[in-house]
Amino acid sequence: MDYELSSVGLFGGSFNPIHWGHIRLARQILQAVGLDEVWLMVSPQNPLKRDTNLLDEQLRLQMARKALENEPRIKASDFEFHLPRPSYTWNTLQALNKTYPNTRFSLIIGADNWQLFPRWYRAADIISRYPIIIYPREGSPVDESALPPMVSMVKTRRYNVSSTDIRRRVREGQSLDRLVPRAIQPLVEQYYR
Repeated sequence: MDYELSSVGLFGGSFNPIHWGHIRLARQILQAVGLDEVWLMVSPQNPLKRDTNLLDEQLRLQMARKALENEPRIKASDFEFHLPRPSYTWNTLQALNKTYPNTRFSLIIGADNWQLFPRWYRAADIISRYPIIIYPREGSPVDESALPPMVSMVKTRRYNVSSTDIRRRVREGQSLDRLVPRAIQPLVEQYYR
């Protein structure tokens, strides 16, 4: 029996916590690129970041899954939790290919990460083997005419919300209305207080 290849966009991050900006961006990319699904790859620890405010990975995953309960084509994945650390994207992609041989994976990254991409582990191998979808980020211009063949820029709305700001708002007792899904608001307020 032949299986049709499915196409999945991998949107990695700490999701510390997940917020409406992440979800709305994933929705836009699904539509713009024609992916079957977007998987939010909850990262145990980004090798290029040392975040001392990083909430336990299982709690971040729990919140992400709860936030995505009504998003059938956007999933929160703990795949990197089961890989050696630090979690390099190249290693994740290789393991995903073995686990899901009938899936074509694309990488979704912000323009700020594209500027850092040469520092990524095995960056040239990723660029040559996997489609990369870049979304705009404030203050991180991308010269689209200079992008390699498998790299594309997608025009998405910019969302003025960040996990850092949400954590600050919780500490200061400010409202999270319209920043995080209502289903996870009590958890965000509890975990980041």
